[in-house]
Amino acid sequence: MTRIVVTLSWVLVFTLFSTQIFGQTNNVYLRADSLLKWMTLKEKVGQLNQYNDDWDATGPVTVDPNKAEQVQNGEVGSLLNCVTVQRTRKWQSIAMQSRLKIPLLFGQDVIHGYKTTFPIPLGESCSWDLDAIGRSERVAATEASAAGVHWTFAPMVDITRDPRWGRVMEGSGEDPYLGSLIAAARVKGFQGEHLGETNALMACAKHFAAYGAAVGGRDYNSVDMSGRLLREVYLPPFKAAVDAGVATLMTSFNDINGVPSTGNKELLTQILRKEWGFTGFVVSDWGSVGEMVNHGNVASDYEAALSAINAGCDMDMESRCYRNHLEKLVMEGLVSSAAVDEAVRRILVKKFELGLFEDPYRFCNEERERKALNNPEHTAMAREMARKSIVLLKNENHLLPLSPTLKNIAVIGPMVMAVNQNKGFWDVNVPGVDSNLIVTWWEGISARVSRETRLHYALGCGFDGESRKGFGEALAIAQQADVVLFTMGERRDMSGEARSRSNIGIPGVQEELLELLLKTGKPVVVLISAGRPLVFNYTADHAPAILYTWWLGSEAGNAIADVLFGDYNPSAKLTMTFPRSVGQIPIYYSHFNTGRPAQNDSDRFYRSAYTDLSIHPKYEFGYGLSYTTFRYGNLEINRKQFQKGDVVVVKVTVSNTGSFDGEEIVQLYIRDLVGSISRPVSELKDFAKVSLKKGESKTITFNLDAAKLSFFDQNAKPVLEPGHFAVMVGASSADIRLQDRIELMK
Repeated sequence: MTRIVVTLSWVLVFTLFSTQIFGQTNNVYLRADSLLKWMTLKEKVGQLNQYNDDWDATGPVTVDPNKAEQVQNGEVGSLLNCVTVQRTRKWQSIAMQSRLKIPLLFGQDVIHGYKTTFPIPLGESCSWDLDAIGRSERVAATEASAAGVHWTFAPMVDITRDPRWGRVMEGSGEDPYLGSLIAAARVKGFQGEHLGETNALMACAKHFAAYGAAVGGRDYNSVDMSGRLLREVYLPPFKAAVDAGVATLMTSFNDINGVPSTGNKELLTQILRKEWGFTGFVVSDWGSVGEMVNHGNVASDYEAALSAINAGCDMDMESRCYRNHLEKLVMEGLVSSAAVDEAVRRILVKKFELGLFEDPYRFCNEERERKALNNPEHTAMAREMARKSIVLLKNENHLLPLSPTLKNIAVIGPMVMAVNQNKGFWDVNVPGVDSNLIVTWWEGISARVSRETRLHYALGCGFDGESRKGFGEALAIAQQADVVLFTMGERRDMSGEARSRSNIGIPGVQEELLELLLKTGKPVVVLISAGRPLVFNYTADHAPAILYTWWLGSEAGNAIADVLFGDYNPSAKLTMTFPRSVGQIPIYYSHFNTGRPAQNDSDRFYRSAYTDLSIHPKYEFGYGLSYTTFRYGNLEINRKQFQKGDVVVVKVTVSNTGSFDGEEIVQLYIRDLVGSISRPVSELKDFAKVSLKKGESKTITFNLDAAKLSFFDQNAKPVLEPGHFAVMVGASSADIRLQDRIELMK
């Protein structure tokens, strides 16, 4: 008799929210409301509960032997770390045995590719190529969705100004303007034309908010800042993601001014929903609901559940606080039924938008999975993105590009033969995928040189440790070579979550080996693999050529070869400032002046600087070289005086004056010279990546409007104040080629 009642209930529910009831409009909100009426409180709480699958984990695991039973009972709304058609179909079939047959959402950290691994996001950001970044996420979405995944916990859009923080590798650097544009590009890349397409993923902007400002660069740490700084620097990329239609947001582990983000009603309700109009749902980070107890804001998981749900956190990832306490909180009247219904509605709406109620297995097609994971176009895109991410930091005497007909090349260091090191942190461990799909540096270089060229390999040393056993072999092959390629940097597990480092120098004895290689008198090209800006002063000062390669992903070896031998002229520019020492941190280009600003390194007294260190970073924001050279000229501004509502048009002519075709990233900065509060010495407000053949010139046009000239006042309110602005155009934040002034009239 019970079985008959359950079946009939499902038939009635399905009839109520079927498309036939609502015609062709398929109103997902009406359908969600109809389904809510049939749900018990326990089933509603279940939709707010996310568990980790059994085969992999990205956080502290909670052992749960009856997980399948809970899914079958409708007590789980989502699983994370569940991939492949076979695996997701298995879990979805269990969910389809529940009373109301509400499908599961499958989430995964698809941070920089699925099977096809792209460069780490910080590396990609250095391309300043919004189209390419969006296309890389299209590939990731196509592959992951074909493997049964509905939802990615990306992009990370945190502004990051402390390279000691290991998670800088997941973001787009220090600048809110560039970071906002990249955030929107990633969201659109993941989500495609619209949710419901079988090659689209729900995106998740994280970590809301200001996680990148953790004190001391220590992961999970506190954040203490003014509302003005929060809105001006750290919130814009999240607002850009919301404006781009992002489906979900994730709370951050940190507290802001003493309030954990997961229980922060000002963030999750006032700003996100009321001010920005966000209609998707919010998920906690792994266990962050329960971790509010450790923060000391609540005394128990019971109080944590109360704080999080009332603040506006819809889904609890892995802490079990909602599962164990939310029903009781509703029964006791501390949480309203309406609050629970609203959270559930947001999640159901996304499941309807994905089309999971029409077909719970629509993302479980083995043939589509096979084709998507073996698409040569994806490989080509990975190679393109990888070479666009490589930054040329130094190139004395035009050592690069190399001739492929060199007789002897020594290739030395820990990255040469490495395989998985190329993937970097936060790659996806796809079951059944062979790591040999990664092109090593040795393979890429070997495939590019001529038949007459002899390549000589030596490990030399590891990434870390004190062993010098390989020095002799490395020096011996260097002596035979026409040029030495020396790889150095970090292991892939040295940057990432919970990978903060107090010392961000080149680890181990790598620079010691470099010093010996340079003493051979052979020309040495240094290639640095890392997930963050490192300190490498000896290398920077003594190596004749340096490429910063980050971790480049599946096509690393081919991309490296493309750049080394001139098949691609490097065009990337840094999106984080590189310090000279840890003592300079935090260091970023858009800082404020003081009453005694440092003018130069020779001025040692009464200045806001260290007496034992240059005032300048090692490499500034926006820095990056090319094999060719560019000249800037003919700065034109259509109006030097303007009114609120006017658009100021800035034009500049850029010419390729070198011997190679190339791309230049032309950057427009402004400075508000006098404000009611101090303004940064420089702010990026526009840029253009322009391709120029040798000898070619192009005119670049930029627009400055009120939005680009306004700022937040002491009350965290946007204002546009009359006065003078410096307009600066250049090749980096420090390499300003042209400048002028404009005035906003009263």
